[in-house]
Formats: sequence, C-alpha cells, structure tokens
Amino acid sequence: DIFVAASELGDTATPLLKDAAAYEGPCVLLLAEAGALSGDSQWTAFSYDPRREDAGASAFVAEGAQVRKEIQCFLARESLLTLVAKKSLPQECGSGADGEGDLADGLADASKTVTILYTSDTGHGEECGKAIARQCRNGGFANSSVRCCTLDSFDVGALGSEPLVIFCVATAGKGELPGNGRGFWEKLNARSKEFEGALGTTKYAMFGLGDSHYWGKGTEDSRINFAKPARELDEVLEKLGAQRLIPTGYGDDQDVDQYHTGFGEWKDQLYSRLGVDKAAAGSAEDDGPVKSDEVIKIESRQLRGSLKAALDDVTTGQVPFQDTKTIKTHGSYQQDDRDLREERQKLGIENAFSYMIRVRLPAGYCTAEQWLAMDDTCGKYANGTLKITTRQTWQLHGVVKRDVKATFRAINRACMDTVAACGDVCRNVMCTTNPSVCSRNLMDEIVQHTYAIHDHCLPRSGAYHEIFLMHGDEMAEKTQILGSTPLEEEPVYGMTYLPRKYKVAVAIPPCNDVDVFAHCCGFIAIIKDDKLLGYNVTVGGGLGFTHNNQKTHPRLADVVGFCEPKDAKYVSEAVMNISRDFGDRTNRKHARVKYTVEDYGAQFYREQVEKILGKKLEEARPYKFESRGDLYGWYKTEDNLWHCGCLVPIGRVKESCRIGLAKIAEELKGGGTFRMTCNQQVLIADIPEAKKAKVQALLNEYKIAHTPETTVSGLRRNMVACVALPTCPLAFAEAERYLPTLVGRLEVVLERCGLRERDIVVRMTGCPNSCGRPSMAEIGFIGKAPGTYNMYLGGDFVGHRLNTLFAESVTEDQIIAQLTPLFSRYSKEREKSEAFGDWVIRTGIVKPMTQGRHWWTIPEV
Repeated sequence: DIFVAASELGDTATPLLKDAAAYEGPCVLLLAEAGALSGDSQWTAFSYDPRREDAGASAFVAEGAQVRKEIQCFLARESLLTLVAKKSLPQECGSGADGEGDLADGLADASKTVTILYTSDTGHGEECGKAIARQCRNGGFANSSVRCCTLDSFDVGALGSEPLVIFCVATAGKGELPGNGRGFWEKLNARSKEFEGALGTTKYAMFGLGDSHYWGKGTEDSRINFAKPARELDEVLEKLGAQRLIPTGYGDDQDVDQYHTGFGEWKDQLYSRLGVDKAAAGSAEDDGPVKSDEVIKIESRQLRGSLKAALDDVTTGQVPFQDTKTIKTHGSYQQDDRDLREERQKLGIENAFSYMIRVRLPAGYCTAEQWLAMDDTCGKYANGTLKITTRQTWQLHGVVKRDVKATFRAINRACMDTVAACGDVCRNVMCTTNPSVCSRNLMDEIVQHTYAIHDHCLPRSGAYHEIFLMHGDEMAEKTQILGSTPLEEEPVYGMTYLPRKYKVAVAIPPCNDVDVFAHCCGFIAIIKDDKLLGYNVTVGGGLGFTHNNQKTHPRLADVVGFCEPKDAKYVSEAVMNISRDFGDRTNRKHARVKYTVEDYGAQFYREQVEKILGKKLEEARPYKFESRGDLYGWYKTEDNLWHCGCLVPIGRVKESCRIGLAKIAEELKGGGTFRMTCNQQVLIADIPEAKKAKVQALLNEYKIAHTPETTVSGLRRNMVACVALPTCPLAFAEAERYLPTLVGRLEVVLERCGLRERDIVVRMTGCPNSCGRPSMAEIGFIGKAPGTYNMYLGGDFVGHRLNTLFAESVTEDQIIAQLTPLFSRYSKEREKSEAFGDWVIRTGIVKPMTQGRHWWTIPEV
C-alpha cells in the first residue's frame, strides 16, 4: 500500500504533507505551482490514503469535477460489468435464490489466471498450448487472465507467483529441449535453491510430446529419450514443491493420430478440472493457427488476405499467421534464422524474420539478361546468393519484409514473376535440360509444351499484381476509381484452390533428370524418327512423409496412358481437377495426388481423366531411361550453338561462381541463355562459336567446375540437398551446409576402392518432406535430429525404384563405418555397368522397395 497525493503548492498542500509524514509506508506526492496549472482542465487534486479504508471510507478522494464525473460513470457501469463476469466465467460457486449467485465468489473467479508455456521446434507444442489458451478464453477466463508464450519468453523468477502453469513440452535432438525452451531450463536449474519451498502455491500440469520409436523400435535410446524434457521438468517442479494439478500426459507420434491421441485424452481431464469443458474451442479473435488452410483459402478473397497491409506494417518483421499461408501461393515463404533464435529470445526481441522468394521459371529457362537481373536482385535485396532448386528455378533467401515488394518488382521488370511458385496450386513445371537427348527443334517444341502446361494451370486471380506490383499515385487513383477489384473467375481452381501442392514434370528419354515418377503428374516424351508423337502420362508420385507416421509414405507414379502433344495441357488440368474434387481436404498429410491415386486406384484416375477430356487415352508407348544426371562440359547442337554444363555445388551460386557466371551472362547478352537443372546445376546454352573461347576462359578464371577433373568425383556430380538449416522451419538436421563435407569424407573411401569416377546418386534432406528427393537416391539421408540421419539404400540409378531404410539414426562416423565395407564389396563384386543401387538389391543388403505403401514394412532395421 502506498500513500499518493497531488496538490498545488501553498496552504492546501500542508495537510497532505502532514498526512504523508505520519504514514508508515512509501509515499508519492506531486506538488505543482498554481501558475503552471492555470487553465488546465485536466488537473485534479487528489489523495489516496489506505488508512481511510479502516474507517469504512474511500481511500481515494478527488476534488476535480472531471474526475468525479468519470468515477461516477465507472460506478454506474459496475452492475453491468458484474453481469458480464457472471456470464462469461466458470460457474463453480453456489448461486443464490435470485439466480445471480454470490458476487464475492464471482469476483474471486474473475481473478483466476492461467499461464500456458510451450516449447517446440516444429510447432506441435505450440499448437497444443494455443489450443488450451483458446479453450480457457472461450470457457470463461478473461482474455487478460490467459497468458500463452514460449518457455524462454517467461520470467523464471515469476514462477512462484503464478497460481497455475500449464506446460506443453516437445522433444528435440536426443532427448533435448527445443531451442525456445533451453534458456528457461538453464535458468530454472541455476536458481533451483532459490525456488526450494517457494512454489508451494503454484499448481501445474504437464504434457510431453515425443516419439517412442524415434531412436529405433524397442531400443534403450528410444525408452530413455521419449518425452525426456517434459519428464525432467516435471520431476524438478515436483521437487521444488509445486503441486501437480492432473497426472502428466504424453503424446506419442507412434499413436494412430500421432500426438493428437494422447493430447485429446489429457486435455479432457484438464478442461474438466478447469471448468471449461463445456465451451466450444476456436475463435477468430484468438491467437494462433485457429483456422485451417481450407478456411484461410476460402476467406483470402482469391489469394489476397491482408497481405498488402501486412507487408506495409514496419513495426514487425513478420506477417499474420493467415497471411503466411496466402503468401506461399505468390511464391514466398516466411522464415527466420534458426541460428539466431536462442540469442534473440534471450534479448527479448522477435526472431530474425525474412522471406524466401521463388521465381516461376518453367523448364528452368532464362535469358542472359534475366540472369543478370537476378544477380543484381540477390545482391541488392537478398543474402548475396542465388539458390538453384530441385524444381529447376531460383530462390532468393534473406529478403527482409521492407524489401519484399521491391524484390517482386525487380523480378517483374526482368519479365519474370513468382506466381504459383509455392502453395496449393500447380507449381513450376520442369523439363529435361540435357541438349544431347534430342534435336534442337524437338527440344524447343517440348519446352513450348512445358510452358503451355504451366500457363494453362496458373491461377487467374489479380491478387499478385495488386499486392506486389501496383504502387504509386497512378495505381492508387486507379484502385480508388474501381472501388474494389471485380470478382475474378478461377475456371480451374474455383474458390478453394487445391487440397495440396501439384507438381508436374516433362521427361525426355533416355534422360530422367526430372525424376518424372516423383511428381503428381508427369509426361514422358515419345519420339520416333525425330518427331514427337506424344507423351506417356504418369500420375500419383510424391515423396514426402512424416517420421514414424505409417499413414504417410513416398510413392512413385503410375503410367496410365498416352496423349497427343496438343492434349498435354488439358490432361494436366484434368489430373489437377480430380485432385481438387476428390482430394482429402480434412487432412493435409493425406491430401496429395499420390494418396488420391492410392485410395481410388490408377484405373479410376485414368477413367476420370478420360471423362473430363471427352476421349480415351491411348495405351502407353515403349520408352527407356538410361540416366538422370546432368550434362557436364561442352556439347554442340546441329544449329552450331554450344552448350556447357557446369557444377554448382548444392545449387548455391555464390562468391567466385556468382561473379564468373555474371561475367559470362554479360558476354552472352543478346542471344545466350541459361537452363537451371533439376539436380541444382546450370547449363549455359546457345553460345555462338565466336564466344566459346571467351566463355571457356571465364570458366577457367573463376574455377567453375565443368569437366570430369574439376567436378571431382561421380558422387559429387550427383549430390543433391535441400536448404534445411538455418532458414527452413521444418528441418531437423543440416543438409546443404553439411552434405559436401560428408561427400568429401566418402570420396576418400571411394578413391581407395577405385570408385572415384563412378556415378552414385546421393541426396540429403533435413526432414522427410523430401524437397531433395532423397527417397529416390541410391544413397539417401533424411534428417532426424542435429547430426543424425536415417540412411536409405537401393534406389535405382535412373529413378524407377524407391530406396529402403538401411540404418536408423546414424551419425557421420557411423555412416562412414557402414558405407566403407559396402563400397569395398561393390568395387569387387559388381557386374559390368551395374549401378550401386542395383548391387545392394542384388546382394541382399536391403530388400527392394516395390511399392511406396510398403515403406514401413519392408525394412528389417
């Protein structure tokens, strides 16, 4: 209690000074000169003396009419506020005869508070925490009485003053706390003596998330590390005297619905104990991901959302949750630098948010001028690098929010865009780049079909131009005159777009560099006597899955028929529309085209395509794939133009490689082109004979690898990795930053075995979403935790077969130890021209993965 008063200097202040001197406690007095207060209608002399309450009087006494009037208004509202509290708060107290209940009990309920603390790398712990927060608010807790935040953002010192704390704790690494909870854990342990006996009035509830098979089914490591952070925190809190509200609950990814099963059972107990079990959860005003992706798409006003205003908001580096979904369809992902998360959380500032921007580049084709424009853009707005992706295009990383619109406009000025590069739409359509697979005229014809497929399946919404390109007084006037954008039609997508992303690729045998069977829809060019007869059509490919969720699995596409060249774009639309109408919109993990084909059958899909086309597909024609790697070195086409395939390690154009390729682009302005490849490399194309020597000199000067000698090894020529850490929010482990190091160690083993020049496909991703297509590699690595991977063997060299799990949760040294004897045996036992993936199947190292649905049952580890 504090004595507080305000008065003019002079006689009126004397009694206040005497009262303050006699008060046993802190006092605050504000004394002002009369001249300074002249004409100030807001000034009011007052005193607050807690001693008056002992005599039954009000502690607060004010002299100003303005304040007295405001207090009177407040008192007049008191009954209304009481009724609101009675209506919205849990009715745990007895009610009187008049049905209104005991006012004192109602006010006691109104003082209830709950603090919900979560820690999670992948968002599952956060989802649980925010679900509890929403239920509490809808069940009667005042909004201001429900706090929901990460462990690290909570002041550990305040733990003893919290009446109720609910923890949702995920598991990262080998039984470790996720990054946004480690600081809390360290501080709690460091101050444990201080908290002994200080948590007696604190109640808590604990929910732990983990995977009981993460380190192998039935292994000691899995037993010890399952939900270890939650169990350890629970133990510490109990030792410090905190009272457990309900038994600790656990969510296991091995359950049918993963952690949802355990969370559903545990939260029912929690909600009942809190008295909020009768409330309906979810509200548009609540924080967190309360809306499904389907609802967000419907409410986005055809991909607009609130993006335009959100990107102009300079008070934060991020956009609202719903807009993070919408911006994907425009070719961008909101990310943050995970290397900096812990440090920034300790400083109490938001994460280092930035945006990845992906260009729409069908067939991976661009002019020399466009290459230079992208080189300038990445230096001006991004992190100074270009990332060539496995979808045959560029990505820019590290674009901060204030530069997002400027980056989109720079790309637009170069006659490119990012429309539909991400999101639940038809994404960048890929096409074989190797110029040696067919004549130049045929290549140009097939590339034109690739463009036609992609352009035909583009969204028609004008949101992209409104949000990112329209600016300035002229555009503002135009918008004002129109009043509002007319409702466009989406003839292909409708108002709901697709259940999930839709990926398409065009392959030209004998080269399968696009991994055509990994795509939702694929076209295999059938060529005879230098004429394109048409395309074999494939449906139902896709490689993403979730660790230990046996409802998810990779799948290779089925060949369902043959179409004429002019029908390719309509076939692609038909396959997409079947996904739109039959795809699972209730579960995004089961929404890809591959699951629709798996559920209904390839024959059903063919019949539906034929129904939409209005004619039958022909039977598939014979074809043969012989490779899926890229061209390295020089190749001359019949039009007397040269093409040179170059190795860009993991697709990251940076430093001397970036400078050299920019100088080559300068030389080729006016005619030269570039083709990004699906293996993250680049083909410098359409080089006149007169400029070949100059290009060669620049390749040599800037040490851009393009020959067998400079590309180092067959393993390095065939390595692919996704970006992973630090920017991908889904990554469990490194990929791009680590694979070259691992390959370097493996090259030493291969050299010793005489296999250095042997082409072996090796791929790595930081998570099982499989952006780098590791499930089709001869040697595939999928991240499980920092420095730990599942290793898969046995994919075939040309992309007809998935690989099989060979070893779970292995580290670098274990990888080297297990592959070394296999390489040694392969060098001695292989048959002529036998690829490594075929050898491990023939010799029984792993069983062949005949169907994606057997992904979980065939492995013997």
